[in-house]
Amino acid sequence: MAVEHAVDTIGWRGTCFAWAAAHIAIGLSLNMLFLPKTERVVRSEAEAPATKPHVAIDGTMILLSFAFAAAWTVTSAMAAHLPRIVESFGATPAQAVFAGMMIGPAQVAARIVEAGLLNRFHPLFSTSLACITHPIGAGVIALFGGGAAAAFALLHGAGNGILTIARGTLPLSIFGPENYGYRLGLLGAPSRICQALAPVAFGVLIEIMSGRVLIITSLLSLAALSALLLLSKRPRPAGETAAARAG
Repeated sequence: MAVEHAVDTIGWRGTCFAWAAAHIAIGLSLNMLFLPKTERVVRSEAEAPATKPHVAIDGTMILLSFAFAAAWTVTSAMAAHLPRIVESFGATPAQAVFAGMMIGPAQVAARIVEAGLLNRFHPLFSTSLACITHPIGAGVIALFGGGAAAAFALLHGAGNGILTIARGTLPLSIFGPENYGYRLGLLGAPSRICQALAPVAFGVLIEIMSGRVLIITSLLSLAALSALLLLSKRPRPAGETAAARAG
């Protein structure tokens, strides 16, 4: 609502400049003040590794990559089309806008829960939980119609919030810190491609299926969950540090 008021008052260009100024004046200042200082290590070209780190593309990597790609496809599709989808279930424009507004708070609340209550569990558990909230939300809106748009958004947003944490903590807990950044890059490559294609692909599907497109997104979420369940039955890599968690 604050953004809508700003757009009405200073226009969309002025709103964009205001957001940029807030990031610089507030966000940058908070980061400079509160982030811990670290020593910068400068490595010469002679000291830099001459070859890429070796990261085996084994079954665990493939399952993780598929799970994240499927889950982030749903996230990207919902980010682009959620208001349109809930309207197809009978939600009014106001209900659709309110549902979209609920995703952000749901993400934040879920991250707090993940850092507190779920911190005692292995990240595989919280990642699995993140994959089932969207199908549950789809079931809720299918049963109760557009009036449940906010409930659907809250459930979807909660899963998305946990997923943003799990994509870093789950690989770390399984493989440990060695080659962590490079491994994340490999795991995330399919996700990035799917995220780029999802808005257009689901725009076409919505034209054909309308609200029934949630069947597709729910199946993708459950496919991600299935991959994680298969992963839980695999022998852990030797470098696993089960207690490792990212902040």
